[in-house]
Amino acid sequence: MNERWQEIGDRVYVRRHESYDMNVSLVVGDGHCLVLDTRMSHREGADLVRAIRTITQDPWTVVNSHAHFDHYFGNAMFLPAEIWAHVRCVEEIQRSGTEQRAAVAEFSPPERREEVEEVQIVAPDQTFTDRAALDIGGRTVHLRHFGRGHTDNDIVLHVPDAGVILAGDLVEEGAPPSFGDSYPLDWPGTLAAVLHELPGEVIVPGHGAVVGRAYAETQLADLALTAEVARRAYTEGLRQHFREIPYPEEVARKAIERAFLQLDA
Repeated sequence: MNERWQEIGDRVYVRRHESYDMNVSLVVGDGHCLVLDTRMSHREGADLVRAIRTITQDPWTVVNSHAHFDHYFGNAMFLPAEIWAHVRCVEEIQRSGTEQRAAVAEFSPPERREEVEEVQIVAPDQTFTDRAALDIGGRTVHLRHFGRGHTDNDIVLHVPDAGVILAGDLVEEGAPPSFGDSYPLDWPGTLAAVLHELPGEVIVPGHGAVVGRAYAETQLADLALTAEVARRAYTEGLRQHFREIPYPEEVARKAIERAFLQLDA
């Protein structure tokens, strides 16, 4: 992870960062560009701005894939650009943004605490519920919300002329999926819809290495098994079923916990 841009399709770039193993994607058109996610602080956002300027000097539109701090805390560094997200992403940032900042500062190492505390919470100003299409310098980039999964506000970007799917944290590489505020019973159907409806062989996860459809299909099967085991555990009252889930124990227990909350509701 040397934090250099990797061109994964025609003028579609990914920069993978050591911090949180986080991916930022850049789509370049004629006279305009799109930036997906802005990293976890003003300082990391400023570093990203400098990196983008090694590729293009064009103005940008920003998109936040979902309302987790590592994907939007750098938003202020991209103003006064439009920032797009799912409507629930904006609602979540407005509701919990300051709480997220305090929590991140608390668990950050001392040398990074000030960096987090200085973050200005900036929520997106452009929203949609199901789909939107952005003209990025003559290229159409589709924004889609397929349903709940990693959160209730995950969106996926499709760059059809490059055959690239920017999947956000609905797909994870290099670590298990994160179930912290997830919807494990919905996640398989959401990812299945992504893979069924969007053509493209190159898939960019929110974290980790760029993958292909075969990898995403394998992750879909694991998520489907997780949902099936969680339903059975709920019916039988046996949380011990977590051992059948193909993730480490802590991750599997969290997945069952979140699934039980869905079933209780």
